[in-house]
Amino acid sequence: MLQGFEAFFDGAALFFLIYLSIYASYLFLSVATGAYRLYQRDKMLDIKNELKHDFYFPVSILVPAYNEEVTILDSVRSLLDLDYRLYEVIVLDDGSKDRTTEILVDAFHLTRVNRPIRKIVACQPEEAVYEGMQNGIRLTLIRKKNGGKGDALNMGINASHYPYFVCIDADSMLQKDSLEKIVQPVMENDKVVAVGGLIRVAQCIHLEEGNVISYHLPHNLRIGMQVMEYDRSFLASRIFMDGFNGNLIISGAFGLFKKEIVAAAGGYDSHTLGEDMELVMKLHAFCRCNDIPYSIRYEPNAVCWSQAPGSLGDLARQRRRWHLGLFQSLVKYRNIFMKTRYGLIGSVSYLYYLVYELLSPFIEVFGLFVTVLAAIMGYLSVPFMIGFYLLYAAYGAILTITAFFQRVYTQKLKVSRTDMLRAVILCFMENIFFHFFLSFVRVTAFAGYRRKKLQWGSIKREKHSEIQ
Repeated sequence: MLQGFEAFFDGAALFFLIYLSIYASYLFLSVATGAYRLYQRDKMLDIKNELKHDFYFPVSILVPAYNEEVTILDSVRSLLDLDYRLYEVIVLDDGSKDRTTEILVDAFHLTRVNRPIRKIVACQPEEAVYEGMQNGIRLTLIRKKNGGKGDALNMGINASHYPYFVCIDADSMLQKDSLEKIVQPVMENDKVVAVGGLIRVAQCIHLEEGNVISYHLPHNLRIGMQVMEYDRSFLASRIFMDGFNGNLIISGAFGLFKKEIVAAAGGYDSHTLGEDMELVMKLHAFCRCNDIPYSIRYEPNAVCWSQAPGSLGDLARQRRRWHLGLFQSLVKYRNIFMKTRYGLIGSVSYLYYLVYELLSPFIEVFGLFVTVLAAIMGYLSVPFMIGFYLLYAAYGAILTITAFFQRVYTQKLKVSRTDMLRAVILCFMENIFFHFFLSFVRVTAFAGYRRKKLQWGSIKREKHSEIQ
């Protein structure tokens, strides 16, 4: 029996060594690639200067909202300050139980209109439509029957006037040049059907009229560690996968889409928690199955500042929801996996999200259990175990630090020496503690799955003016 235990622990040790080696190599390659590409692009802009153009794609900005009375006013005002020639803003109130509609109607003096909306994609019916003009920009507010975020975005697609649309969360704010930045890949290549933007944590900045006035790390440690996590995530795999048209997700907080293709593919799925990832995977499948030349891009210079959850409870609810959405999307499009038609999307992208996103929390929690058990039974040196864990955490922290300071450099943000030191400390804390907390949270995501597979839950919001 002892030989059986020994063989089990030896096999587990070999598996985790291979698992961690592959992940560490991938993380290093993706962070290095991302940092290099951003550095080269920044240098080219310094040399050439960014060309300004007189031609703009008309864009519809869709803002789905459910009980967002706290943040909706500041968010819409930030959208009316964008440096862009031709766009409209459409707010979709998905049956809110608070004063979301009343606040917008009063603040912008919107008028109720009798406007028919042609349904090119299915959605719940509208209850009221309000319109008005703000600084030459059409602002539309549609209150509709509750159907979820995907259903609200489908209503926005139906109501939009322009061939491209941007989706943005109601608690998020764009920089003045964000819209101009996110349309650039489309202007460079008309085969681009979707573009993802960079998401950063709003609690770090003071934004006035679309300009970042100041940047600082938040005092809340939970939010601070999310800052590090976001910067590593959006620098690493997304830029790396962008190199072979392999991104499977565009964050629902900020993304640009070609309306014609999205409508032809059936719009957003209102029966999933991960409507953002589901749509991107649907576009990959639709375009490849119909032999449509296409490209799905990531634009790291198009910045969206979005609020991160401040409490552990809100954070846990958010991450469980994200994990369930990931599971639903991967299951729905499982035919992509290792199919020749999908190339590197099926063999690299899908495999990465399956092993290192969906299954990783289970593997890590199981690995922690096996490690502790091996140490108790005397099959593992505790000092070696602790040393190996700290070494791996330090490796991850260094890559995170690289991502953080690369973001500071490319966006030309001023960071105090105190914040630099705090950033280094937060990077280690995020890799040593925060990462494993999230792993345990994601493992529990499937508890009560049948009951909550379509429930979004609620996260406490704060006014943007009060999150400094």
